[in-house]
Amino acid sequence: MLPELEGCYLDHVAIATEDLEKSVKIFTDLGLSFDSKREVVEQQKVKTAFAHIDTHAHIELLEPTSDQSAIHKFIQKNGAGIHHLCFRVEDIVSKQKELSEKGFRFIYEKPTVGAGNCLVNFIHPKSTGGILLEISQKK
Repeated sequence: MLPELEGCYLDHVAIATEDLEKSVKIFTDLGLSFDSKREVVEQQKVKTAFAHIDTHAHIELLEPTSDQSAIHKFIQKNGAGIHHLCFRVEDIVSKQKELSEKGFRFIYEKPTVGAGNCLVNFIHPKSTGGILLEISQKK
């Protein structure tokens, strides 16, 4: 068994898709089991579906609900596919402060409410070598 990381672990891999239910079927056929609940996150203009991978990690499918959605823009530019990695932290405010002091830039000035009523913020890809990372804290 792998040791727990100190206060940080992979929460989910987010995948942008044009058709949520079609993508759910693909991953279901592979053997994953999705929660039947679909959540619309109005602030992000997305509809989500989650499947557990292990005790911590999930696959999160993201379908845009508007042409103004960042996910819609991502799909238009890059096509459907992996959008970001999310890491669960114990205290998002202190983690954001710690990372900001190390030179990381964030998309939002302060954490905002995301899927599952979690507090989230995204680390700008220009700070991470081109990878969009999210930190998240359960409320």
